[in-house]
Amino acid sequence: MDSLKQRILTEGRVLPGNIIKVDGFMNHRIDTRLMREIAREFRRLFPDPDITAILTAEASGIALAAITADEFDVPMIFAKKAKSDNIEGGLYQSDIYSYTYKKKVTLLVSSQWLTSQDKVLVVDDFLANGEALKGLVDIVHQAGAKLAGIGIAIEKGFQGGGDRLREAGYPLKSLVIIEQADGQGIRFRNQQTL
Repeated sequence: MDSLKQRILTEGRVLPGNIIKVDGFMNHRIDTRLMREIAREFRRLFPDPDITAILTAEASGIALAAITADEFDVPMIFAKKAKSDNIEGGLYQSDIYSYTYKKKVTLLVSSQWLTSQDKVLVVDDFLANGEALKGLVDIVHQAGAKLAGIGIAIEKGFQGGGDRLREAGYPLKSLVIIEQADGQGIRFRNQQTL
């Protein structure tokens, strides 16, 4: 997706530890027009009319998932990383390791909002090692729901999470795959048009 690549190249920064900082348009300050463009691309890549929900993990994936849910005209569900008093009833939960926070976290979704009647598209802004996605897919399976696919805006290909998920048979489509991010800059993986 050329517009996303261009924004990464012009506004993104590489921080120590191969952290790609795109908070000026993606996950702190949000460019809603760009999010709408990404959501439309997900709609094109996942044309399944039976999708009933968009699922993501809090917090940075919420903006993109909400706009994507609007594009699909379905609800957006986000997995919480802490149990709060307003979650009632049964819970689906999956323990993951968060590389962002450098600790184990538990993803939680109320069983009230995800059932075996659902067909779910998982959406997230970033994919690095794939731990959060594995947790979200685990929750989809716990609910007995169907996985329609996984849509990622930016994949850090050099960390291998996306490649491992694809090898395991997951229907994963990333709009941009970054092959290298270091002091030399950012280089994208040669991608075929999706």
